[in-house]
Amino acid sequence: MLRHVKIKVPATTANCGPGFDCIGIACTLYNTLELIYIPGSSGIKLDVYGEGSGFLPKSDKNLAVAAMKRVLDLTGVSNYGLQVIMHNEIPLSRGLGSSAAAVVAGLAAGNAVTGNKLSKSDLLNLAVEFEGHPDNVAPALYGGITISYSEKGKASSMCIETSNLLKLVAVIPEFTIATKKAREVMPKSVLVGDAVYNISRTALLVGCLCQNKFELLGEALRDKLHQPYRQTLIPGMYSVFEAARAAGAIGAAISGSGSTLMAYTLQDEDRIGQAMVDCFKKFDIDSRYIVLNIDTTGVELIS
Repeated sequence: MLRHVKIKVPATTANCGPGFDCIGIACTLYNTLELIYIPGSSGIKLDVYGEGSGFLPKSDKNLAVAAMKRVLDLTGVSNYGLQVIMHNEIPLSRGLGSSAAAVVAGLAAGNAVTGNKLSKSDLLNLAVEFEGHPDNVAPALYGGITISYSEKGKASSMCIETSNLLKLVAVIPEFTIATKKAREVMPKSVLVGDAVYNISRTALLVGCLCQNKFELLGEALRDKLHQPYRQTLIPGMYSVFEAARAAGAIGAAISGSGSTLMAYTLQDEDRIGQAMVDCFKKFDIDSRYIVLNIDTTGVELIS
C-alpha cells in the first residue's frame, strides 16, 4: 500500500441549461487533497486551506474524509490514522461542484493508497451514494463533458468531445445557494410541453457540442425545467444572461443549482465577464468572474 498520495480534482458545471441532473462539464479550477495514511494508528488530522477553511468540518463528517473511509472499509483496511491536507480553489455552495470534488478526491485518494482496486465505474457509483445524482461527480471523475444516466440503481456515464476553442465564463455572486433549497423551489411535476421543450434542447445541446455547431448553442442552452423557478433565488438572472449575450456570449445558464451563472463563448471572455458583473451590480449584488477552459483529465493522481 502507498502511504502518501496527492490528488487533483476539477470543478464542474452541471445541468448546462436543459440537461438537468444528466449533463456536466469539468472546468479548469481545482482542489488538491494530500493524504498521508498511517497504519497501526488511529484518528484524523485535517487541515483545510483556501475555500471553506473556516467552515468545513475537520472530522469524519468532512465529505472527503468520509469518502476515503468508505473505500478503506470496502477494501478491508482497518486500524489506521489519516492526515489530510486540502487546498481548495472551488467556491462552496456556488454551483461549481465543491461537494462533488470533495467526494471524488476522497474516493480517489482512498483508492490510490489501497492499490487502485476499484474502477472509475465503481468510484462513480460510490460518489452517487454521497451526492445523490451523477451530474457533477461524473465530469469530476472522467473530465470533459459527460452524459450520465441511471438504471436499476446503477449510474453510468459517457464522455463526449468538443472543440477546445469553447470557453466558459463563470460569474460568481457573493451569496450562496444550498442545493437542497434550489431543489425545493422546483415543482413536483411538469407539463408535457415543457418536458418536450427540454428533451429537444438537450438533444440539440449534445449535437452542438459533438459537431462544434456553436451557432445553435444559444438555443440549446434554453430550459423550462429548473431555471424559471430558480430565478427567484438569483436576482437579475435573466438580465445577466442578456448582458452576457449582448457582450458576445453564445449563451448562458445557471451553473448547477447556482448561484454561479455560466456564459459560453468563443471570444471576448473578459468583456463578457465584466458585463455580467456590471449587470449584477444593478441588482445590488457583488460578484466576480473567472475564465475557464474545459478540463479533459478529471481527477488525477499528481504524486
